[in-house]
Amino acid sequence: MPISHLEHFLIVADDVEATTAWYVDVLGFRLGDHPDFGVPVNWLYLGDGDVIHIAQAPSNSEKSAAAPSRDDIARGGRPIHHIAFRASGLAETMAHLKSMAVEFIEQQAGEQNLYQLFMQDPNGITVELNFPGAEAEGLNAPKLALALNNER
Repeated sequence: MPISHLEHFLIVADDVEATTAWYVDVLGFRLGDHPDFGVPVNWLYLGDGDVIHIAQAPSNSEKSAAAPSRDDIARGGRPIHHIAFRASGLAETMAHLKSMAVEFIEQQAGEQNLYQLFMQDPNGITVELNFPGAEAEGLNAPKLALALNNER
């Protein structure tokens, strides 16, 4: 049973519209069509593929209104630490994130020749963007900025 690719992931969000807007406005996803499931859901696309599905969380869930700190981003979400996307246009992306006041941390991925940006969506999910190392000439981020335990 070989697995060929990631089909999609579902985010159960406290605020479906704010989460949808974040992925569209910050990361450039496109809102698209979806089947009628009888419940509200948004499907977000990259190219022709639906990658993120967003549904409403039960009303009794708790959410902190505070913006994520650098330590929150580095610790990642639970139980999924982070989700990752390949990207291009590092300088433009960093300028865009700064213009939208999105807190992010940078990391060099060593032998993988990648330069990474990490941020959190409105639900506390850490999102990783991987850029070709060649786009990061002159930048000098730490080799390990993420925390895989609770010591940060």
